[in-house]
Amino acid sequence: NVNSQPFMRWRHRFDFVMEAIIKAEAETGERKGHYLNVTAPTSDQMMERAEYAKEIGAPIIMHDYITGGWSANTQLAQWCQANGMLLHIHRAMHAVLDRNPHH
Repeated sequence: NVNSQPFMRWRHRFDFVMEAIIKAEAETGERKGHYLNVTAPTSDQMMERAEYAKEIGAPIIMHDYITGGWSANTQLAQWCQANGMLLHIHRAMHAVLDRNPHH
């Protein structure tokens, strides 16, 4: 998962992706998008990423609900609803729970 590894920090990644989206939209005349992953070690950091995604014009963000936690997911969903943002819930680590026949 790409949250903010030393070789790819989240803010730089968000900026790079949004620049590419704007360029692609200008070249094609079509709407483009990307699910910016706001999952973070803490809910405060997650919300900082969500706010930044909104600030740079991203229409949709993504959250890894198992690794992020239920309360963080609820907080983010409520924020998205209040701020007109789309939220994609990703199932990272889901296979750990459902692919083991003895689990």
